[in-house]
Amino acid sequence: MLCLFYWLISSYSYPNLFDSSDIHHPVVGKHGMVVTEERLATQVGLDILKKGGNAVDAACAIGYTLAVTLPKAGNLAGGGFMMIYSKKDNRVYALDYREKAPKLSTKDLFLDEDGDVDSKKSRFSIYSAGVPGTVAGLEAAHQKFGLLSRRDVIQPAIDYAKKGFEMSAELSHSLKKRHDRLSQHESTRSVFYKQERNSVFYEPGEVFKQKDLAKTLTIIKKKGKKGFYQGDIAKKIVSYMEKNDGLITQSDLDDYEVKWREPIEGIYKGHRVVSMPPPSSGGIALVEALNIIENLELNTDEAHDPDNIHLISEALKFVYRDRAHYIGDMDFVEVPVEMLIDKTYAADMAAEISTSNVLKLDDPDAFMMNEGDNTTHFVVADRYGNVVSNTYTLNFSYGNGMVVEGTGMLLNNEMDDFSAKPGVPNAYGLVGNDKNAIAPEKRMLSSMSPTIVFKDEQPFLVTGSPGGSRIITTVLQMILNIVDYDMNVQEATVMPRFHHQWKPDEIRVERGVNATSLDILAKRGFIIKQGSTMGAAESIVLKDGYFFGSADPRKPNSLAEGY
Repeated sequence: MLCLFYWLISSYSYPNLFDSSDIHHPVVGKHGMVVTEERLATQVGLDILKKGGNAVDAACAIGYTLAVTLPKAGNLAGGGFMMIYSKKDNRVYALDYREKAPKLSTKDLFLDEDGDVDSKKSRFSIYSAGVPGTVAGLEAAHQKFGLLSRRDVIQPAIDYAKKGFEMSAELSHSLKKRHDRLSQHESTRSVFYKQERNSVFYEPGEVFKQKDLAKTLTIIKKKGKKGFYQGDIAKKIVSYMEKNDGLITQSDLDDYEVKWREPIEGIYKGHRVVSMPPPSSGGIALVEALNIIENLELNTDEAHDPDNIHLISEALKFVYRDRAHYIGDMDFVEVPVEMLIDKTYAADMAAEISTSNVLKLDDPDAFMMNEGDNTTHFVVADRYGNVVSNTYTLNFSYGNGMVVEGTGMLLNNEMDDFSAKPGVPNAYGLVGNDKNAIAPEKRMLSSMSPTIVFKDEQPFLVTGSPGGSRIITTVLQMILNIVDYDMNVQEATVMPRFHHQWKPDEIRVERGVNATSLDILAKRGFIIKQGSTMGAAESIVLKDGYFFGSADPRKPNSLAEGY
């Protein structure tokens, strides 16, 4: 019998958790996994899971905590998108809590007397703030799916705001870098900088407290959505707007509602890809890109083969041109979703792509628009079978730089994501037309792409990224790296990235993309630009009963933790 026991043990096929040929390895968990770009928030999410909470409880706790520990992107007065897979319902829910234009907005809000775009006004003035959606979004998700109390979810954020936390080197550096802009406003200066004559900056390791933000979070803990959109917090927002000649009114706050939307879905090489619909362009663009690429022959042995970069870049030209031409808030404009994600439509575009030439695409009806890249993304998977992929933002780093007096809360500058005027170049080079023009209560276009990929009808990859216009290509390359190039999720994350968005007509690359491939592409006629890092993909792969978490090293404080 003993011999039989040892034979059974030795013949059991254990999951191959690690490949000895890989240089980079993911974090492995058996019961749950949390990945964020800020380690304190990751720990909060993991504690919620260990306490018996589900992925939505953890995601909401992370969302509130990041408003404290990652103020450049985490927020209460911004907005975003959340993808939720409910194991119980066997369904993916797409939650849109994107900001809206105030009711007093006009199409020419950011045009000067000569009809030119005033970029300073659209980015850093009181007019740049959209009606916030974050608190409504987190509360809607928690109310629909959460297991724990609101107190359990918000209290960790309150504790970090009230008692403080050790300033990280990254946050200290970020606040020093943004000092000139943030210190223009007394309400902001008093939160993020010391008032001592000889000591302005918080240094790494020093305790950083945000007492006004703790009070704001405490009100939300007690009263939920109403605590933010009515009552003392709302009064302070409206008062700040009136004092500074802003546009957001109590009526805007009263009427803000989240939208539960139908997800965008596509099939790529046997995998079901599910992502956000408009006003996010991410889902449509991602599925369209995958549909085109599925018709192209990639070299699966070498991700940065010059032909691969060539073919994918050409596919992206079509995708970003369509993004500019067709996509906007579907509550205001008609978007031909079925056409854009149709396999035949993609095949027709793929037929125009060849490594023997470089395409020159034009569209006189598509024009330049803006999009900030200081967003943050996080993912959660729990022991109950649920997963969450969430991306939210203030747009630019620290939004418009204005803290609402008495709240400790930064305002977004999402109004700059609208097309202020067709045909005007901007900081990030994205394009759009009147479909993304400013209109009262309209939601601005976004590239945020929280995504869930299914294999054999089960969640397989949960991913997403910050990065403005580069979000779509970051998520795309995560999928290609795992599905086509057979990388583990950490290898897929570390892999250097490239990007093409049609206009400007250039391939932007990170340091580390194969130099020989780039030389070949340049000889073919591509313009190559090496720049800063792109995106920060926080991801989880679910396989063989385990969770494999990957934190993107492009963010120095990112952390994946499982248990």
